[in-house]
Amino acid sequence: MKYLIVAGGTVDEQFAVDIIKNGGYEVIIAVDAGMDFCYKSRIMPDVIVGDFDSVEQEALEFFLGQEQMDIHRLNPEKDDTDTEYALRFAIGRGATKITVLGGTGSRLDHVIGNVVLLGAGLEKNVSIELLDTHNKIKMVNSSLSIRKDERFGKYLSVIPITGKVDGVTITGVKYPLDNYDMHGFNTLGISNEIVDDEAAITVRNGIVLVIESRD
Repeated sequence: MKYLIVAGGTVDEQFAVDIIKNGGYEVIIAVDAGMDFCYKSRIMPDVIVGDFDSVEQEALEFFLGQEQMDIHRLNPEKDDTDTEYALRFAIGRGATKITVLGGTGSRLDHVIGNVVLLGAGLEKNVSIELLDTHNKIKMVNSSLSIRKDERFGKYLSVIPITGKVDGVTITGVKYPLDNYDMHGFNTLGISNEIVDDEAAITVRNGIVLVIESRD
């Protein structure tokens, strides 16, 4: 099942509406201030999640008043973020692919936290992506293929998350790698470009971030 999570970070309205209309999502979860976007854009979520400390009162009251709404009101003093709760809820409900809008923005701590949460998908074999107007972010521990005609942006970056990532092979790009051991704390994999019909990334051992980006 395809799930969409609208979190409380930066959401470009037109971009997000297009993603929602064309994404074929079966379940939409609005997380706290993500309800504001849904309310203004007339998007009806299936589930609302949060401690509801950052959503506008008008939007909150509207969604609380929906008879079929699945409401998860969380304690504001907790060990996980509202977005983590939503992700693990979706995984527990059988999601096979999760797209997160509003997972990036001005709060860098939340942005990094949401990037780290991509690993929850690896643990359960669920595809999770963070998406905004300029970036599509995934976490990979095995392989990923990206067709040039379906790429999100011009640039393709591969960044090691674990201290060492063994056997990284990247083909179909301007700067290929062949069974290369990537080490942390460097920028070797930044700003590559797809030049063939398809780029392929494989990892023998370890975890990388794969970021498709555009200016």
